[in-house]
Amino acid sequence: MKKIILLIITLLLILVCCSKSTEPDNNPIMLSKTFGGSDWDEGKSVQQTTDGGYIITGYTESFGNGNRDVWLIKTDSLGNEEWNQTFGGSSSDFGRSVQQTTDEGFIITGGTTGDVWLIKTESNGNEEWNQTFGGIYWDEGSSVQQTTDGGYIITGATLNYGISSYDVWLIKTDSNGNEEWNQTFGGSNNDYGESVQQTTDGGFIITGNTNGDVWLIKTESNGNEEWNKTFGGSSYDFGHSVQQTTDEGFIITGGTLSFGNGEADVWLIKTDSLGNEEWNQTFGGNDWDEGYSLHQTTDGGYIITGLTSSFGNGQQDFWLIKTDSQGYEEWNQTFGGSSVDWGESVKQTTDEGYIITGYTQSYGNGLSDVWLIKTDSDGNIAQFGD
Repeated sequence: MKKIILLIITLLLILVCCSKSTEPDNNPIMLSKTFGGSDWDEGKSVQQTTDGGYIITGYTESFGNGNRDVWLIKTDSLGNEEWNQTFGGSSSDFGRSVQQTTDEGFIITGGTTGDVWLIKTESNGNEEWNQTFGGIYWDEGSSVQQTTDGGYIITGATLNYGISSYDVWLIKTDSNGNEEWNQTFGGSNNDYGESVQQTTDGGFIITGNTNGDVWLIKTESNGNEEWNKTFGGSSYDFGHSVQQTTDEGFIITGGTLSFGNGEADVWLIKTDSLGNEEWNQTFGGNDWDEGYSLHQTTDGGYIITGLTSSFGNGQQDFWLIKTDSQGYEEWNQTFGGSSVDWGESVKQTTDEGYIITGYTQSYGNGLSDVWLIKTDSDGNIAQFGD
C-alpha cells in the first residue's frame, strides 16, 4: 500500500511540474527600444504585424542616400530589429504612414522632393514598386490604407491642385499604385488632410484642418463629398487622427487652443454616423499638450498618444491616455527623460496592450532616435531606453 501511495504522490508531483513548465505565459510583453544613428531619426507610424512583431515607418538622417530618407524598420515581438530598409535620393524624403498589406508586404506613404510618395514592399521590405503624385509645388502624403478592392487610399495636402493655398488631397490607386481618381477639398486658406480610413459603406472618412478648425469629411466610394463638419472655437484647433467606431460613428483626436486648461490640450471628439458631435473631452495641463493618434480599444474605449509639456519628466514627454467609451479618462502614462520625447502613433496589440512609436531626444544614440514602446493593458513598461 505504501508503494502505491508513493507512486501516486510521485505521479501527482510530475503532473504538477509538467503543468507548470508547459503553462503558457499570459504576461504581456513590455519593451522599450530605440533605433537610430548620430543624426535625427523619427518614428511616425507603427502597426503590429501578423507574425506578432512590429513595423515602423518614419525617416532617418543617419542612414540612407540623402539628407533625409524614408525608414522602414521590422522588429520581432520583443522589439529586436529583424531588418530595416531606407528609400530615397539626395534630397528630403520621409515616411508618414505604414500598413501591412494582405500579401504580407507593406505600403508606405509620405513625401519625396515635394511629391506624395507611395511605396509598396514585399515582406522583407524590398521595394516592389513606387509611385509619385504631384506637380511643381509642394504635395505630401500623410495617411495610407489598403482598400477592400486591393488598391490604396491616400490623404495629404496639395499646393498644385484645388482652389488656393494648401488643399486636402484624396488619392485612390489600384493595387499597383496607378491613380484611379483624386479629389481636393478646401477653400481660400490652408487645408490639410491628416488621416483617412475606408468606411463600412465603401466610402472614406478624412480628418485634418481647415482655417484653424478640425475638419471631418465623409465621401462616397469615388471620393465625392457626402458631408463635412468643422469643430473649433475662437482659437486654433486641429485634427490628426480619425477612426470609424463600432457604432458607425467617428472618433477624432488632435489638439485645441480654444478649449481646455492650458496653452493647448489633447482633444477627443466623438460623432454619430453623420458627423454630428455626440461628446468631446479635453486632456491637459497649463502647457502644450496634443493628441496625434488614437485607436478604439476592444472594450469600447479609446487609446490616445501624443505629447505633454504639462506632465512627465522633461520638456515634452510621450503621453498615453486610456478612456472609457464616453471619453472619460481611466488612466494616463507619460514616458520620457529630461529632453524632448514625442509620441506619434499608437495601436492596441493582440495581448490587449499597446504599441507606440515616436521619437526621443532623451535616450538612444543621436540627436533624435526612433522610439518603440510596448506596454501592458494599463500602460506600464518594463524599462526606459534601449
